[in-house]
Amino acid sequence: MDSQRGGQGNNAQLENNNAIVSRLAEQDKVPRYRKPNLRLLYFLMVPTCLGVEMTTGFDASMINGCKLYPHGLNLLTRTTDYHHPHSASLGLMASMYSLGCVAAVPFGPSLIDRIGRRYLILLGGVISITGSILQGSALNFVMFIVARFILGFANVFCIVAASSLIGELSHPKERAVLGCLFNTSYDIGALAAAGVILGTFAMISNWGWRISSFLQIVPSLLQVSFIWFLPESPRWLVANGRWDEAYAILVKCHAEGDENSEFVKAEYTQIEETLEAELKMARMNRKGVLSTPGMRKRVIIASFLALFTQWSGTGLISHFLSPILDSIGIHNNRTKNIINLAKTSWSLVNSTFISLIVVPRYPRWKIFLACTVSLFVTFTAWTIASAEYSFTHNSVSAQVVLVLIFVYSPAYNLAFTALPYTYLIELFPFHVRARGIALYQWWCRGAAFFNLFVNPIGINLAGWRWYIIYCVWIAFEVGFVYFMFPETSGRTLEELTFLYEGDHRQELLMDAELEALLEHGEIDTHEAIEDNGRETDRVL
Repeated sequence: MDSQRGGQGNNAQLENNNAIVSRLAEQDKVPRYRKPNLRLLYFLMVPTCLGVEMTTGFDASMINGCKLYPHGLNLLTRTTDYHHPHSASLGLMASMYSLGCVAAVPFGPSLIDRIGRRYLILLGGVISITGSILQGSALNFVMFIVARFILGFANVFCIVAASSLIGELSHPKERAVLGCLFNTSYDIGALAAAGVILGTFAMISNWGWRISSFLQIVPSLLQVSFIWFLPESPRWLVANGRWDEAYAILVKCHAEGDENSEFVKAEYTQIEETLEAELKMARMNRKGVLSTPGMRKRVIIASFLALFTQWSGTGLISHFLSPILDSIGIHNNRTKNIINLAKTSWSLVNSTFISLIVVPRYPRWKIFLACTVSLFVTFTAWTIASAEYSFTHNSVSAQVVLVLIFVYSPAYNLAFTALPYTYLIELFPFHVRARGIALYQWWCRGAAFFNLFVNPIGINLAGWRWYIIYCVWIAFEVGFVYFMFPETSGRTLEELTFLYEGDHRQELLMDAELEALLEHGEIDTHEAIEDNGRETDRVL
């Protein structure tokens, strides 16, 4: 039957194009710094895409540092006693950002598919600027936390769009590295905020925390200013029928203007045919991210990956470093600020090294497994040392905890900073990629909201015993990664489209094509059922 032969032909053609693109990409030995157009593209990605996570890092470090201002937020003290805040107040201030993120998740996927990656980054940047101005101008506690809600709301739009754009616009050879640097840029923002707080924490007026709040505008201003010069995703353009624009972008960015480049021709054909196959399957499976067993596996992995990134202890160090240091006898605010600055600097150094050197050389699965095992060992030792200090007040135990805070950083960054967005972009096909990343954000921010609200209460009530919960959870992470995480390295996005479908891809494409023919009345229903049954028997 013609539709069946077409399905087999499409399957073979996709496989052939995948192999050609991979081979041509590997044969390209010209370094990126000798490609002016590609170099310019990556330069523009720094303020527009990587700058998104700089905003996130700046916010986390700023809120963590605000607790160290000796004069507190005096203007807000009138209504909240911020100078001596209750645990619940600390949790609400830290978690309101995450609540804003959760609220934005339902809107992100539909907007990104409708208006494109670039304009969603622009929209998120404008909303973020508004939130930063409102936060810096806050007259009371309610105004302050509303501003934080707005900042979180904007952040999801930017993250979903920027992470997708990085994966879809980068050259296949550099996609993994740039995806890793996306999350690594978090530490650049965190380091900047830690430096600002160290320089302003002794100010006796409210301008100490106001300066930090207003400076949070800077990354968003850079996004809004430079986004006009960054190309749109070729995959989004192809999906919306703007084929000539997509091909022109690939020629300019991936072939340095050579319209006859064999690599660009193969890459464009691969994108076009894979998106066509995806759309056929999407027509047949209208439930999207839950339509097939493979999609359900992707959803489970993305959801648990989000929980792992938030419930592995990073929320304690990022937002509640001050009470942790109090628990081991470090009470001087200047000392705490110096430790915070040193910790953030160290995190930036090791996360950048991991992104540039480690991730490109080792399989994803092994990196995730090494990360979770390292975190389990580190956190277990941390818990034991904290317990020892609580009973004996031994200075050696306090020093061990301090050292483990710094050891924790590369253990966490190994996978949970470097890989999440790279892995998600590889895990989800184009037609559900935005929804997959949004789903990840929903779980991630929901877990962060719970985590940040509960952590100060848990530390206050349980002390070092609170860490035992983390040890048990991280042990679960090790098992989940070992049995559930697939390997995705070394393949293009189009090759990974049917990661779980595997041998069933041909059957799915044939069924989708049959349905399309039936919908258009080009084939009789009885004939389709009989011929499809004969083909199924032949395959079996």
